[in-house]
Amino acid sequence: MWFIIFWCVVLIGLFGIGGFFMFRKFLKVFPKADGKSTLDWEEHYVNESLHLWNEEAKALLNELVSPVPELFRDVAKQKIAAKIGEIALKDRAKTIGFDHIIHGYIVATPKRDHNFLRKKLDQMKVDMTPYEHLFQ
Repeated sequence: MWFIIFWCVVLIGLFGIGGFFMFRKFLKVFPKADGKSTLDWEEHYVNESLHLWNEEAKALLNELVSPVPELFRDVAKQKIAAKIGEIALKDRAKTIGFDHIIHGYIVATPKRDHNFLRKKLDQMKVDMTPYEHLFQ
């Protein structure tokens, strides 16, 4: 009897956790007031800035997302690349440079992960002084 009750509690908890993450994903697909969803905008910025990326910029982005678990790495890379592309397009840049990548990486990373971000940038010996205002 206790085993069945325990198993029911575990299943309800797991379904609740899974439902929470599925609902968050659903909210990203849901259109905003402008008619496009968050994922649509990410795809738009990646496609519009694709010609601005060079091999060095791609390698730097891959290095920055290396601490992300492999299961989530593609999603993180898409989100960060979209933010970098948005920043580069607003600056009307000819190519995506180091400053665009670091700026987009900081802005696209959730605040709760900024400690890991700082650690990675310290390992890469990046001077964060010009970017301190982005951490607040």
